[in-house]
Amino acid sequence: MMRGSNSLIGAVNLITFLVSIPILGGGIWLASRANSTDCIRFLQWPIIIIALAIMLVSLAGFSGACYRVSWLLRLYLFAMFFVVLALIFFIVFAYAVTDRGHGEVVMNRAFLEYQLQDYSGWLKDRVSDPGYWGKISACLRDGKVCKGMRRFVRDQIGILVQEPANVFYRRDLSPIQSGCCKPPTSCGYTYINETLWTATPGTVVIDQDCTRWSNNQQELCYECDSCKAGVLASIKHSWRKVSVINIVVLIILVIVYVAGCAAYRNAKRIDNDEPFGMPRMTKAQPSRFQF
Repeated sequence: MMRGSNSLIGAVNLITFLVSIPILGGGIWLASRANSTDCIRFLQWPIIIIALAIMLVSLAGFSGACYRVSWLLRLYLFAMFFVVLALIFFIVFAYAVTDRGHGEVVMNRAFLEYQLQDYSGWLKDRVSDPGYWGKISACLRDGKVCKGMRRFVRDQIGILVQEPANVFYRRDLSPIQSGCCKPPTSCGYTYINETLWTATPGTVVIDQDCTRWSNNQQELCYECDSCKAGVLASIKHSWRKVSVINIVVLIILVIVYVAGCAAYRNAKRIDNDEPFGMPRMTKAQPSRFQF
């Protein structure tokens, strides 16, 4: 029986170790996007740390079950409880900071546009911080996120030419491309190519981003509020994907943790030679009624 309980605890820890792999994969995926797309380098670390913690705790519990080291099993149950709490906190935090904000539909455009005022909370303040935004915008420039927008089509005689405006307006742009690589549609600028626009004479400028736009390919709209909103929208999309994985993993972890507690309790009962089942109450003598 003791060997069977230890085998169950070992299997439980093996499952938790395997469950940590998707979490670690989500953190690595966010890290890859931080280096190439979102340019936000602090969001992936909580996920990676939680995944590594689950791995280490699972190895400790697995070793305790295989070698019958009771203090490692107790350490596993104690540490896994706090790991589950940390994962719950991170999931709630991720949904809280990405709750608001969405793209706006623009007439005669297939892509969405993004406004910074639609977002609020800690993440908006973090991204909008001048010091931190300088690092993000520099990362976006180095990543050449707007250079990939350039497309060519063949005209009637087969010569490659710039993509015309009506074709560009039907494209599905990413939030960062929509916010950082072109001026807002409300500016009324005339399309030359994907990253080159000219102001229309007599147009009344309402959006401050219209004055921030530059045809300099190193500037474009990287200092626009729409660019910050595009980054926030991209982060929201990435976090929501990872949060779905984390919720599934959390459910599995809770089930596995409960099973581990039950297996550890059974092992302790066997060590102490405790009987299974609820003890029954018996009377030493039958009741006597006095008449």
